[in-house]
Amino acid sequence: MTPRVKEILSWYGADSPGTLTNLARLLNHGRLGGTGKLVILPVDQGFEHGPARSFAPNPPAYDPRYHFELAIEAGCNAYAAPLGFIEAGARDYAGDIPLILKTNDADSLLDEPDPDQAQTGSVADALRLGCCAVGFTIYPGSSRQYEMYEQARAIAEEAKQAGLVMVIWSYPRGSGLSKAGETAIDVVAYGAQIAAQLGAHIIKVKLPTGHLEKEAARKIYETLKIPITTQAERVSHVVQSAFAGRRVLIFSGGEANFDDEALYDEFRAIHDGGGFGSIIGRNSFQRPRDEALKMLRDAMDIHAGQEDAGKAAR
Repeated sequence: MTPRVKEILSWYGADSPGTLTNLARLLNHGRLGGTGKLVILPVDQGFEHGPARSFAPNPPAYDPRYHFELAIEAGCNAYAAPLGFIEAGARDYAGDIPLILKTNDADSLLDEPDPDQAQTGSVADALRLGCCAVGFTIYPGSSRQYEMYEQARAIAEEAKQAGLVMVIWSYPRGSGLSKAGETAIDVVAYGAQIAAQLGAHIIKVKLPTGHLEKEAARKIYETLKIPITTQAERVSHVVQSAFAGRRVLIFSGGEANFDDEALYDEFRAIHDGGGFGSIIGRNSFQRPRDEALKMLRDAMDIHAGQEDAGKAAR
């Protein structure tokens, strides 16, 4: 085990050997294994956005096995999905890649100002399917946020008792926030802190903008001149908000963006700001397979600080 992975594991002193072993599985797997960096393929969009919106741009992606194979061939650290997609491939690809079971989901059929999610999987499901982690989404800013926090804490407790890793998707949204506020730097940093306080081992957030949403926070940022001008500075601040960087924090790839240089600039900002990597869904599986493999490997090279070496190798 590399010194960097040992260092990261040392941050989770309250956890059992089982949980630390599963966290090490994530950190040691794939092309980034041992670096302390992660690139994860998440495919919950079929549930969240519908099959055509998710998979029609690349029809092979309707098949759950496609995503297992993409994650494995690209050398991702892990593959994350809801119960149905995991069940559809867990036996065929057992042991080939660490799995993260997404235990709550929402659909897009009901447009509501204060979103919520339904529990769609369990810790027992994750253990049955050989997963090393469970995932759970919270919506800070929704009128249902406190109920979601309670659910996340309960799932985290059960997961840790079973020796699993807890991953929290912290996506601020709801009537407490403007649309711009969902990715405001003060709000994204707050969401990362909330996820860490709920006991997450790994936290997933969106890349923040320079917008400041809450007036009380604005005063602090401006008075103390907290550096948030560049994307790398904003990434660094969000990492700092996750227990001074002592919780693994990864960033969402967001909506499909086939401007590769713009996408790679985001990866560079995550690397330069001290982020731990990316979780890249639509930007992966909505591309033809060969293009997706190249993009994912480029992302890994950037996160590992080996962009030039990766280009030379290809």
